[in-house]
Amino acid sequence: MDTADLGLPVDVPSTALFTDRYELTMLQAALRSGTADRRSVFEVFTRRLPEGRRYGVVGGTGRVLDAVENFRFDTAVLDFLAHHRIVDEPTLAWLADYRFTGDIWGYPEGEVYFPGSPVMRVEGSFAEAVLLETVILSILNHDSAVAAAASRMSVAAGDRPLIEMGARRTHELAAVAAARAAYVGGFASTSDLAAGFRYNIPTVGTSAHAFTLLHDTERDAFTAQVDSLGSATTLLVDTFDVAEAVRCAVEVAGTELGAVRIDSGDLLLLAHRVRQQLDDLGAKGTKIVVTSDLDEYAIASLAAAPVDAYGVGTQLVTGSGHPTCSMVYKLVARAGSDEPGAPLLPVAKKSMGAKSSLGGRKWAARRLDADGVAEAEVVGGGALPPELAGQELLVELVRGGEIVGREPLDAARDRHRVARAGLPLSATQLSRGEPVLPTEYSRN
Repeated sequence: MDTADLGLPVDVPSTALFTDRYELTMLQAALRSGTADRRSVFEVFTRRLPEGRRYGVVGGTGRVLDAVENFRFDTAVLDFLAHHRIVDEPTLAWLADYRFTGDIWGYPEGEVYFPGSPVMRVEGSFAEAVLLETVILSILNHDSAVAAAASRMSVAAGDRPLIEMGARRTHELAAVAAARAAYVGGFASTSDLAAGFRYNIPTVGTSAHAFTLLHDTERDAFTAQVDSLGSATTLLVDTFDVAEAVRCAVEVAGTELGAVRIDSGDLLLLAHRVRQQLDDLGAKGTKIVVTSDLDEYAIASLAAAPVDAYGVGTQLVTGSGHPTCSMVYKLVARAGSDEPGAPLLPVAKKSMGAKSSLGGRKWAARRLDADGVAEAEVVGGGALPPELAGQELLVELVRGGEIVGREPLDAARDRHRVARAGLPLSATQLSRGEPVLPTEYSRN
């Protein structure tokens, strides 16, 4: 659930400088040439998925809405721009009154996407819309990468819960965004308190090896933790000798010990040995949590092990080898003149390489087969074919500058589970492969 629902006192700072300098210099030139007010349509899409991935996951939509809402040029920001002569005085005057008054449509958060999918569409004057490019891309590229990694890990984990614990492996603010994206992708909780505070994601955590090493003996450390947190706590058992630690943990906490955590070694072998030892000691309800540089492949390799939960850090917050989705923000249509109501003309970059794009304002729909399973991502301009009615993917997010698409975070989490389940079964294979759905372009 978002803080907007909770009423928490979280202030989001201005996002106006989360941008590249050339956005402002383009604005200045467009204002001077008289083209700044031309109605324009920008679309966010990726030309390809990361190598071997079968689907992408839209993450960060809610954060984009916050960023747009807080894209304001206050006095300090304007003074900075003036002092460094980044833009001229007329442009500074224009920026002082900046408010996005256009429309934004997009795939709802948690939805899956494919190459060419118009993940987000921003419509307004060129001046208003071009300024949002960098901040929108930085959010969507990061959060979607983490959400996709989280989704794959969730598939590998099955019904076993996943704990996000990557805060110490990334930038402190990126850690909060990563925890949020991981929750969308299927993780159950986070170790990051800022993420829990801002987004009401369940938080977990007990102790590290330092706590054990602080005490004179491992027994003293376990006793202190159980006295403080109760027998339902999770005790870390791999500081010294795992078997001895498990025996000591059950002696201290009793057979009602909540869980033990293993953070190193041969996790498959240790999980089996620890499970057998716990059962022999009468702690049959004590769970086993494993951590230690896990990714989706390591999680899948532990599917047959008696593991009850996984904690994932580095590989999650770095997108499991793919820290970006290579999304781009391209002008696809603009008014034919400065006249109000002038028709939109499709525009597109011509390229000899792989950077070409398709012009025109687009819709997207997912075609289903007779069994209700997705069989193609259909993208087109003009009228939506009647047979695709009800399968449209873009939803209204901003109307006339007002946010209309904000929703609780749990809605995005639930949506992703449903969207992934609607894909062909091969989508959940961890082996490398092509996108599970082809992208078809309709010429209607």
